[in-house]
Amino acid sequence: MSVKWKDSSTDRLCEAILCLKTQDEMYRFLEDVGTIGELKALAQRLEVARLLHEGLNYGEISRMSGASSVTISRTKKALDYGTDGLLRVLERLKARKEDAREVEQA
Repeated sequence: MSVKWKDSSTDRLCEAILCLKTQDEMYRFLEDVGTIGELKALAQRLEVARLLHEGLNYGEISRMSGASSVTISRTKKALDYGTDGLLRVLERLKARKEDAREVEQA
């Protein structure tokens, strides 16, 4: 992991995010600390990462997400050469979705 941006302020941000307990708490926190544009950009990057992970091509991803080829390319680079943070989140979200399906079917 790159430590160039890591400092006491970013440590506190991570701690703050980890202490939130519900989706509503997270929405409230994010709305207070970021602009709607910043939050939408982060959400779009996560969606692009999900679609890349599912094997879709750039054209399909751009049509589905509205993301530019630059955003898609940067997100692909993060998935391929990053610290696996995005990959870990995608795998956990997929597992949660599968668990929820199993509960519904039971």
